[in-house]
Amino acid sequence: MLVTAGPTVEDIDPVRYLSNRSSGKMGYAIAEAARSRGAKVVLVSGPADLQFPDTIRVRTTAEMHRAVMENAADADVVIKAAAPLDFRPKSAAPQKIKKKSADLVLDLEPTEDILKDLGKHKNGRILVGFAAETENHLQHGLEKLKAKNLDLIVVNPASGPDSAFDSDMNHAIVIKSWIAWCNC
Repeated sequence: MLVTAGPTVEDIDPVRYLSNRSSGKMGYAIAEAARSRGAKVVLVSGPADLQFPDTIRVRTTAEMHRAVMENAADADVVIKAAAPLDFRPKSAAPQKIKKKSADLVLDLEPTEDILKDLGKHKNGRILVGFAAETENHLQHGLEKLKAKNLDLIVVNPASGPDSAFDSDMNHAIVIKSWIAWCNC
């Protein structure tokens, strides 16, 4: 089993970076639960203050993409609970950007789409994705399930009292692929 966890980080300059609020708790909990039930688990994790044996530590989305694609072939199940960034700066400044640069514009480019690439190369493995959404949870979850060729998606509210962030408890919508494809 391959599990991913945590955020990724993309540098703006040597001091600052873009990231998100993912703690990695969900991915680590899934990895531990699977291991305690006898599964051989490899965990690919972005920066997180958590520990798990057989963890491949990464920092950027490109590093996570590479580690996941290199290890997915050995997995019957891939659970992608990580929250890699969707965008990165087109280029990182070589020196700290000074505050006097008042009209700073940050040009972004898309990062690698790990889940989509996994969905293109499923080869019979079960693929589970996660989505943190701020609105239209069900609709966006169904769209992602279909677009990424997933077997299951867990949609987490990313704002409000049921937020998936900064909590040990989580409210989620779980959608199976056969529901998404039926005309019911």
